[in-house]
Amino acid sequence: MKILVIGSGGREHAIVKKLLESPKAEKVYCAPGNGGIALDAECVNISAMDIEKVVAFSKENAIDLVFVAPDDPLAAGMVDALEKEGIMAFGPRANAAIIEASKVFSKNLMKKYGIPTAGYEVFSDSKEAIEFIKNNDTYPVVVKADGLALGKGVIIAEDFEMAKDAVNSIMEDKIFGASGSNIVIEEFLTGPEVSVLAFTDGKAMVPMVSSKDHKRALDGNKGLNTGGMGTISPNPFYTDEIAKECMETIFLPTMEAMNKEGRTFKGCLYFGLMLTPKGPKVIEYNSRFGDPETQVVLPRLKTDFVDVITAVCNETLSDLEVEWYGGACACVVMASGGYPGSYKKGIEITGLNEKGNVEGAVVYHAGTALKDNKLLTNGGRVLGVTAKAETLSEALEKAYAAVKKIHFDGVHYRTDIGK
Repeated sequence: MKILVIGSGGREHAIVKKLLESPKAEKVYCAPGNGGIALDAECVNISAMDIEKVVAFSKENAIDLVFVAPDDPLAAGMVDALEKEGIMAFGPRANAAIIEASKVFSKNLMKKYGIPTAGYEVFSDSKEAIEFIKNNDTYPVVVKADGLALGKGVIIAEDFEMAKDAVNSIMEDKIFGASGSNIVIEEFLTGPEVSVLAFTDGKAMVPMVSSKDHKRALDGNKGLNTGGMGTISPNPFYTDEIAKECMETIFLPTMEAMNKEGRTFKGCLYFGLMLTPKGPKVIEYNSRFGDPETQVVLPRLKTDFVDVITAVCNETLSDLEVEWYGGACACVVMASGGYPGSYKKGIEITGLNEKGNVEGAVVYHAGTALKDNKLLTNGGRVLGVTAKAETLSEALEKAYAAVKKIHFDGVHYRTDIGK
């Protein structure tokens, strides 16, 4: 098969590498890709949001499958446009991708179908929202922009002043653009967080191995929220018993709820969960593979990735047994100094071999550019250094040993991933 992957981050690099393990993947392209992806696949200079050009390229190059990885093109209907032209595409259609594209939609869906989640209220007026927070007087409180905000549209406010600032910056200053026209004010849940990605064709739901993301920028879970500074799999808090409960109370009910709404979800559905004292609850849904969760989940997939994807597209997932490797996997993100705030680009990365890798680990490139045969930084999260082993502590040891071999000026990473 000729396969085109849409996107340009570490998640897409992990997807590309996994596809290339399959004997069925004859040729893999990536649009637009990045410096590291270019060392594995053929990068095509088409923006991830250019639906027209993606469709045209797919037709001209007889692409058999398009894997739409990021949230924006899914919400914009890229899968719909490809399917309309008879091209197989992995990912939900726009009417199902709304489960991530609108927090208001997903919260109302959970309320309607009794799927456990945090208590919440929706507001389209900032003064009403601030009044509600003042009267409720419970902190911390969670303030969320309704729409897509690159995983950064959530502010946890510790007191009234911070909550008021959060509402004003999202709704009045529009720091997330139109995504902040409506907001969700939500109760703050406590407990270990778990990320579970699941393959679904709308008829069957096949959860992948669990993972844990580390969102805060600094050691000890301090600093600003980021897109994710590292991940581990499996998540030590996610037991078989909890997995069974999630399947019965969250995973299958979500699939069935979307079917009842006439929004059948096909692709990868991501469940961001909190294991609260009152049981597992949904913090958020994503309509695609998570980043950097993909970087620790896909290396553990034993079944041919192409087989799984085509089974989802053809709605034959229940006929396939999806198998996983035991052991553990860990990913440490090497970020630009200043991330998630402002940072410099174009800094040379040293310590990587000609394939953009290091011995003892796999390096997924998230924000790199290839210029005159040199790899340069080109984003906030630059590399995801990933290792597999029998135990989590061994996987972490291998990942951190590899991190120490790589350098670029201003490099920043957490030293306590998985601790």
